[in-house]
Amino acid sequence: MNDAVPAWAYEEAKVHPHDPRWADRAESERARLIELLASWLVDGVEHVGSTAVPGLAAKPIIDLMASVSDPDVVVVQAAERLTADGWCYVAPELDGRSWRRFFVKPDVTGQHRFAHLYLITAGHPRWARQIAFRDLLRRDEQLAKEYEHLKRRLADQHGHDRESYTTAKAGFIADALRLGGNRH
Repeated sequence: MNDAVPAWAYEEAKVHPHDPRWADRAESERARLIELLASWLVDGVEHVGSTAVPGLAAKPIIDLMASVSDPDVVVVQAAERLTADGWCYVAPELDGRSWRRFFVKPDVTGQHRFAHLYLITAGHPRWARQIAFRDLLRRDEQLAKEYEHLKRRLADQHGHDRESYTTAKAGFIADALRLGGNRH
């Protein structure tokens, strides 16, 4: 077994202009995950994150989340089929988020992240929160522009520290959800 840390594990957070191909790539991955995880899915697979918002600049990584009864069971029972499909499991102690189990799908070079998969327990508040924020950005162009500006600034400040980049966005997201987009 190779314990080398993959290049994508410490990939810099870089925000790219919106790419209309993200939606097609996400749909392709989503359909494949529905096939791979069919016997464990509760509420399906959703494309979330900035690549799910038309026109929004983003890190070019497709974020997908799957609603399942027990993420730990899925990790054990579906690991072989996910691995065969190119997904790499990130252990909870490395991920640091107890509300999910996390997989990364590298691109063909193995150097960059192509997609993320979050296995989330059905009914967990994070499921609804992720969808609500995505939908809010889709509806509110001004909010999406503010978010894009924040993400670009944070990528400049924290690009080499993905955790700091993500943490720094949390206040904006919480405010947007609390105010329902009525920030302006």
